[in-house]
Amino acid sequence: MTVRNHDLVVSLPHEGTAMRTTDTAGSCQAASGAVTPLKIQQGDVDSTTGCSTQPIPNMPGRRTSTTATRTTTTTTTSSVPGQSADDARRPHADFSFEELVDAYYDCRQNKRNTQSALAFEQYLERNLCALYDDLADGSYRPGRSICFVVTRPKVREVWAADFRDRIVHHLFYNRIAPRYYARFIADSCACIPGRGTLYAAKRLEAKIRSITENWTRPAYYLKLDLANFFVSIDKRILHRQLAERITEPWWMDLAETILFHDPRLDVEYRGRPQDFAKVPEHKRLSTQDASHGLPIGNLSSQFFANVHLDELDQFIKHRIGARHYVRYVDDFILLHESPQWLNEAKHHIEQFLDMALALRINQTKTILQPVDRGVDFVGQVIKPYHRATRRRTVASALQRVATLPAAELFETANSYFGLLRQADHHHRDCTRLANLLRRRGHCISGDITKTYRHHEH
Repeated sequence: MTVRNHDLVVSLPHEGTAMRTTDTAGSCQAASGAVTPLKIQQGDVDSTTGCSTQPIPNMPGRRTSTTATRTTTTTTTSSVPGQSADDARRPHADFSFEELVDAYYDCRQNKRNTQSALAFEQYLERNLCALYDDLADGSYRPGRSICFVVTRPKVREVWAADFRDRIVHHLFYNRIAPRYYARFIADSCACIPGRGTLYAAKRLEAKIRSITENWTRPAYYLKLDLANFFVSIDKRILHRQLAERITEPWWMDLAETILFHDPRLDVEYRGRPQDFAKVPEHKRLSTQDASHGLPIGNLSSQFFANVHLDELDQFIKHRIGARHYVRYVDDFILLHESPQWLNEAKHHIEQFLDMALALRINQTKTILQPVDRGVDFVGQVIKPYHRATRRRTVASALQRVATLPAAELFETANSYFGLLRQADHHHRDCTRLANLLRRRGHCISGDITKTYRHHEH
């Protein structure tokens, strides 16, 4: 029988940002909702609170953890059971509580006002300690997912993991992803720090200028797209790829838990049935068998996609010998002076995808044409001497801003200003957006880069 006496004197602060940067020796109280700066020390870990304690010599039945603000004493019986066979076989949890706290802060960015995030933060310390315990003793299992449908830029299902599970995804990503950065080629974009859509567009533009000698020589581009990429991923192949570089048993176990979790077994569907009916059947995760498909919407899926397609990148760069190549998730472009060479490369890529990754090319989206006609990639069109936002994107932005309720206009309009400014040829598009906002009563900055809140008088 275990007796715990708690003397809690730390109140819940509204801002816990110091928790990430300040090393303290706090402890975790399961009955507390307090957000206190914590630091795990070396020693035993209380199985209930997840707090590190130091054993007192010659007193096997008593453990005490003392901080500047409180003292917690735990009294147990003198008979301590030996380690079970399962415990002996279980890999050591190779992570600290600080890493879990860092993962929480990363996870809550732009998600703090969601229902699941608020519920988790209401009893933050208790929930973090419980999650730490579950991960450390191997009892962690993913929870319920939420499935909904988005219609822009295209209709697709999104599977959002619970906030608690997203913290685990960030914990895994923060530890494992950096070791892959050195392996990934510089032409691989998405879910890599500093390599978003703007990076991809600028890199492709630089390669076009290089192969055409600044638009003075002819060249061709081959644009390819993988058919139903996320729902077609074979988890068994991906598992083999992960095992090649994740050598720590505990982290590999966590990778398997995340990878092979089937969100369809415990899911809450949100939205209208007619919206779900708009999703083509071959793009639905629910139509795949258990060994295929990753849920769109999780950080882990984005990272796994990069790991999966790294073999494709290496094949195209080193086996085919493509000097000019850029990939953003499942869209990729090859450049060459010869269209015949590009056709031959396409044949070899299709063979490789079929044999090595069990994927296939979407033939309806394959494009082979001269670069001076314009290269449409990641929402921008690269033409001789300038890079502009895709016309369809601009038209959609103007239509949405014209019809949005006034309460939503400020945030949406400024996000569109930021999107349009990524293209170096953006003045005309920003002017059109600014004029539309002025007609709706909004003021625009002098450099046409943002709008201000509209106040009714």
